[in-house]
Amino acid sequence: MSAVRFSDHARLKLEILKTHGILLDRELIEDVVLRPQKLEQGYGGRKIAQKGLGPDHVLRVVYEEYAEELVIITFYPGRRERYDKD
Repeated sequence: MSAVRFSDHARLKLEILKTHGILLDRELIEDVVLRPQKLEQGYGGRKIAQKGLGPDHVLRVVYEEYAEELVIITFYPGRRERYDKD
């Protein structure tokens, strides 16, 4: 298993979401990347992992994969109806 590293942006986003009452933690975000329910190709070779976050929402995590590590670029909660079209 590769090491998981959070970009500066991703670490800041954890704090910003917390101020808005959205409590996510690093373990949950890592779990989405390591065990996604859905995986898509993103822009510029990045990957987007997705996992359910309750009945109405999903958590999407954008990351880059390297030989030695996975780098979390950003993440965002979204409405299931928008992202679960399959």
